[in-house]
This record gives sequence, structure tokens and C-alpha cells, in this order.
Amino acid sequence: MRVKDLPLSERPRERLQKVGVENLSNEELIAIILKSGNRKKSVKELSVEIIKEAGEIKNLKNITKETLQKIDGIGIAQAFTILSVIELGKRIFIDSSFESKIILNSSQNIYQYMKYQLWDKKQEYFYCLYVNQKKELIERKLLFMGTVNRSIVHPREVFKNAYLCSASGIICVHNHPSGDIHPSKEDIRLTNSLVELGRMNGIPIIDHIIIGNDYYYSFYEEGEIVNL
Repeated sequence: MRVKDLPLSERPRERLQKVGVENLSNEELIAIILKSGNRKKSVKELSVEIIKEAGEIKNLKNITKETLQKIDGIGIAQAFTILSVIELGKRIFIDSSFESKIILNSSQNIYQYMKYQLWDKKQEYFYCLYVNQKKELIERKLLFMGTVNRSIVHPREVFKNAYLCSASGIICVHNHPSGDIHPSKEDIRLTNSLVELGRMNGIPIIDHIIIGNDYYYSFYEEGEIVNL
């Protein structure tokens, strides 16, 4: 059944106007985002299929363009619309990312700023946070995405971006999908290499933080990085 064939009282937009957005079902919210269906499926049917593909609504935050496009009736434009809405929701939830000045002057602050960005990811993400002398964030850069247990990071890219944004310091952050925050041998090797290059280039590595499911490991807090 097409949306226009539904009684007015059951159409998502009309229900939003009548009962308020907070009282709509997940399917109705997605239907409003999609706007329309196609010849084969109504927008409500597509909405149900999207949630079915995600498994449950909380998993929708990790859905990909490829997964959405596997659904018969979801084109690239609708997939991009859904992904954009999800990303906007994340940014609103992590409201500190919209502050005019984000101060990253402690490992705890860094963890609070990044934990939702990396929470429940299924592969490793390696970010660099570039800061000025006051530890104010200049730019956040996703440099690498890896497999479930390995990311490949080249120090050249880390420092190239630091020069491009005139950073005074670099904070490295990556996640362990396993939830185990203890650094691997590769994490230790990479950190030592970056710290040494930072000293040579005059742009210090301030910290390297590993984020797990519920906490973090800080090389700085553990005394493995000394900020002179």
C-alpha cells in the first residue's frame, strides 16, 4: 500500500503534525526521511526493510552505503540522505564538537571527545587531532581505517597534515574493536616512532590514546610519552 492510499491519520507526516515527532515509530521517522517509495514498494515498506537490515535500531548508526543499496528500492540519493541524517545525529549528540574552542588538555578530555566517534566500531580507526599551543583543536583527521585487528599508519601522513594545518602538537587516537585497551607491540612501535619523529620535526606527539568499549589507555598517563 502506498502512503497516499493510507488514511490521513496514519500517514507519517500527518501523524507528526498531530502527535509530535517524539511519538512516531522508527519506521515512520525513516519514511519521512526517505520521502517516497517506488513502483514496487511503499516508503513504509522500505523503512521496515532498512530496520530489518540493521537488525535493531541502535545498529543503524553503523549502516553503510553498500548495505543500504542492497535493499531493492534504495538508490544512491536515498542512501546518502540516510547516512547524512545519521551523521548529523551523532554530531548533535556529541555537542562538544560544535563548540567554538575544543580544549584537549588532558587524556580524559580527549577520551570524552572521541569515545562516541569510535564506540562499537568493527574495525580500527586511526585519528589524529591537531592542536595549537593552547591545546585547542585545529582539525580532526581520520587517517586510516584498518581490519578487525590491524591498522596501517604511515608517519609521513601524520606529520604532513600537521604542517598543512600549522599544528603545534599532535594527539593520536585509535580504537581496539576487541574492547581490550592494552597496546599491542605494533601500537608501542608506532608510538615510539611517532614520538621520535615529533621531536625531530618540532611537532610533539602529546598523547596516543587507545579506546575500548568503556575506557581508554593513555601512553602519556602511563609515562610512555614525556611532554617537555
